[in-house]
Amino acid sequence: MEENKNWITYQTEINGLPQEVRFSKGAIEKIFKPFLMKLSELHEITDRKVVGFIAAPPAVGKTTLAQFLERLSRENMEISNIRALGMDGFHYPADYLKANKISRDGQEILMNDIKGAPETFDVDTLQTKLREVRQEGTDWNIYDRMIHDVVHDVLSVEDDIILLEGNYLLLKEPRWTNIRVLADYTVFIKARPEILKERLIARKIQGGLSPEEAEKFYYASDSKNVERVLKNSAPANETWMLQSDGDFFKIEDDEDVVLDDVNLDTTEEIPFEDLKLE
Repeated sequence: MEENKNWITYQTEINGLPQEVRFSKGAIEKIFKPFLMKLSELHEITDRKVVGFIAAPPAVGKTTLAQFLERLSRENMEISNIRALGMDGFHYPADYLKANKISRDGQEILMNDIKGAPETFDVDTLQTKLREVRQEGTDWNIYDRMIHDVVHDVLSVEDDIILLEGNYLLLKEPRWTNIRVLADYTVFIKARPEILKERLIARKIQGGLSPEEAEKFYYASDSKNVERVLKNSAPANETWMLQSDGDFFKIEDDEDVVLDDVNLDTTEEIPFEDLKLE
């Protein structure tokens, strides 16, 4: 029988909307904090800017996780401050996606209809920006979900440790292999497809689609992206697993294990602000 976990809650803004998110104290202490320490150690050893990747299929919660890890790094004196960034700002602009098609399964498909697929990203510009980040810094693109389009050169990035999150950062496909070689340390997050399906459909319904429309979009686009990431990503330095309750577990030696019955600790839920990390 599953025991209650010690969840750490905190308030944040995701896509411009206030939300409460949570992570287990066990994951924080046994997975997240050692990962941040690794990035800090790499920075100290190499004496240069360090880039870490978190790659995962859609709906794992990469953006929320990366934001939390940035905050966690600033709460702990033993860990160097990191800067969390996303790759969504490197979609092709909306006008381009609406005007261009790609060939898939013998059909010509409008790029805008599969927005979010690897082909809809400007990989060359992302590569250029990453190289600049590793050197002296750069201005970073963002994706504005209010206008559903890319905004160029919004964030000034000169930090010593960068944590980049995205779906395709470890993809073993042409052009994307030029991205993964720019990382100093990588994490890949696995998840059961049925969990991601539920999350992706719920996300589309929250965005205004009917349940029928959301499911149709899932099978037409999202499911293909999920399969592509899970089956065609290069091995990472660490592999984590998303559990059905939203918690994370580190997979040792990339072995497949049953994770939903694993509990790292068993106390009451407490707010992030009250958490004291050693």
